[in-house]
Amino acid sequence: MSLAADESWGDLDLAPIGNCAVSALVDRRGAYVWACAPRVDGDPVFSALLGGVDPAAEQARGLWSVDLEGFARSEQAYLRNTAVLRTVLTSGTGASVEILDFCPRHRRSGRTYRPLAFVRLIRPIAGSPRIRIRMRPTADWGARAAECTAGSNHIRYMVTGATLRLTTNAPIGHILDERVFRLEEPLAMFLGPDEPFVGDVRETAAGMAELTAAYWRDWVRTLAVPLDYQAAVIRAAIALKLCVHEETGAIVAALTTSLPEFSGSGRNWDYRYCWLRDAYYVVQALNRLGAVDILEGYLGYLRNLIDMAGGGHLQPLYGVGYEPALRERIEEALPGFRGMGPVRVGNQAHEHLQHDVYGQVVLSNVQAFFDERLLRPAAAEDFRALEAVGERAFALHDQPDAGLWEFRTIARVHTYSAVMCWAACDRLGNAAEKLGLDDRARHWRERAETVRARIERDAWSEAHGRFAASFDGTELDASLLQMVDLRFVAAGDPRFRSTFEAIEGELRRGPYLMRYADPDDFGEPETAFNFCTFWFIEALHLAGRTDEARGLYEEMLSRRTNAGLLSEDIGIDDGRLWGNYPQTYSLVGLINCAVLLSRPWSSVR
Repeated sequence: MSLAADESWGDLDLAPIGNCAVSALVDRRGAYVWACAPRVDGDPVFSALLGGVDPAAEQARGLWSVDLEGFARSEQAYLRNTAVLRTVLTSGTGASVEILDFCPRHRRSGRTYRPLAFVRLIRPIAGSPRIRIRMRPTADWGARAAECTAGSNHIRYMVTGATLRLTTNAPIGHILDERVFRLEEPLAMFLGPDEPFVGDVRETAAGMAELTAAYWRDWVRTLAVPLDYQAAVIRAAIALKLCVHEETGAIVAALTTSLPEFSGSGRNWDYRYCWLRDAYYVVQALNRLGAVDILEGYLGYLRNLIDMAGGGHLQPLYGVGYEPALRERIEEALPGFRGMGPVRVGNQAHEHLQHDVYGQVVLSNVQAFFDERLLRPAAAEDFRALEAVGERAFALHDQPDAGLWEFRTIARVHTYSAVMCWAACDRLGNAAEKLGLDDRARHWRERAETVRARIERDAWSEAHGRFAASFDGTELDASLLQMVDLRFVAAGDPRFRSTFEAIEGELRRGPYLMRYADPDDFGEPETAFNFCTFWFIEALHLAGRTDEARGLYEEMLSRRTNAGLLSEDIGIDDGRLWGNYPQTYSLVGLINCAVLLSRPWSSVR
């Protein structure tokens, strides 16, 4: 079969599917190019994304593709308001095939059914299409093809950490030998646990597709979306939910590892873990949409971490199963995205001191003291556990750390970390007041005032007439824009206005905003950070420049992938997406700005 190279190869135009247990990324031609098992931070079963070769090429491996003979074009979109993906492949003669991809998620036997499973439904829709199915899972981080054994209607693949069984009504020999054959009837492929598949695979898989689509549509119906930008917000919210590991409530920063921040940067990180900072922003954004189910799960995750810490050190990130040790290593077998290695597994940041995490833990929890919708509202014992976190915040608010940008060789007293420590004390005061603990409320108000005074003295640069990114420093970074969102200063405060003007002057690059401009451990950054651009859009609106804010927001919307999503970074000159994908930070910014910039519903009633 002749396969022309895909002109889009090497970009991030990928569509995620998932069920809050496992996930996969599907390219525009319907090939699985990334999926890990037995969970999101596991070994990649489909590793083509980091294989350094166009997935359409004959020698590509680590993929699951449906190749149409004479392929000419593809169309791809999600079924409305779902995580069920529809891809249509069409040949030069007009023959076409439809592929539905999803991970089952629905109610069964009184509980949520979300197995380690991927489902493909393939059917002819025009002409006499001839297809080839390439099923090429890998093991040991792409070092070898997964071993397999076959039965009459299934194939078992021994991947690292799991054995997966493919059950299908397609001829097994066609798949094993990668034969080209005419597609004359609908096919179902269920790749899941190594156990017998009960029922007719085609009928059962089709039923799963209907139930899974219904689940997602019902979930979307619970969201309080803004009037404007609804489709963008809904797609971002679904993608954020796909980043949840529901078994524990952890929220990963992205579904991928080692997608570089820019070409040849070496800034290739593994983001398949739960950063307490990133997760705080996710639940904050989804709370604005009323999605309390994710907040409840995440609070359970945090309670376990707080118990593990015993009032002591909290890491900035943990594994989705609460694992504290995430030793960073380089896997040599995979060359990396477009050949741009290294491929990293684990993340050294678990060793860092990042004092802002104490604030994010408290801020994530404080809503539970006030929200009557929750199945488990917070009580006095939860407050006592949080007080230990607050005491750590108070003790560390003026101590050097790696900061939210996770500098590996630079330690300072970062203003953002100090403000987060202030927020921890301030919000504990709110919680104590709600519980009627007047003495504890006074204690935490006093703590907050002490931290505020220190920040206002040491983070303010009199010489420059603005706040600095570190105590007694002069450098700027975009995190200073968060001082308003955290309620440390008001948007109209002259100190914030002067800081905002300085950030715009030094960090803005066209429509985008850099995190910082100074060299770091890896040299000078070359791409803008999408979350920071959204912070900048919020600040523009608060400064009364709403038309400009909307223009920049629509620019960011135009940079989304076909799936409606964003990665971490963006090229300043060409708007190309870089970094891990889909990035929760970026999707949070998309949601927050939509809520801020939208017209009120009352305007159309």
